[in-house]
Amino acid sequence: MSIKSDKWIRRMAAQGMIEPFVDRQVRDPEGNGARVISYGLSSYGYDVRCADEFKIFTNVHSATVDPKNFDPNSFVDVKGDYCVIPPNSFVLARTVEYFRIPRSVLTICLGKSTYARCGIIVNVT
Repeated sequence: MSIKSDKWIRRMAAQGMIEPFVDRQVRDPEGNGARVISYGLSSYGYDVRCADEFKIFTNVHSATVDPKNFDPNSFVDVKGDYCVIPPNSFVLARTVEYFRIPRSVLTICLGKSTYARCGIIVNVT
């Protein structure tokens, strides 16, 4: 098994592996100098985007966090370009992109250093 190149990713995306698919690395989508956190195809990888839907954990009821049985009242749904993460809390999010990975391919999703420098760690599930 080998690491798949951007050419392979582009070919598979044409068959619906990644939707929506951006065939280049985007840093300034409007071309006006308003930079964004990069996304899209790069050599040997694809940078995903965070969607505008978040579930923010807020423990206002001092509930015990049971990973097998979350209390839905412990989350607040937020829709927007960003969200504020309260102290001692966490956020659930999803990607803009949807993936259909072939069974013969193993993928790895890693956090971006841009987010890590802000104290945000990605835990992909």
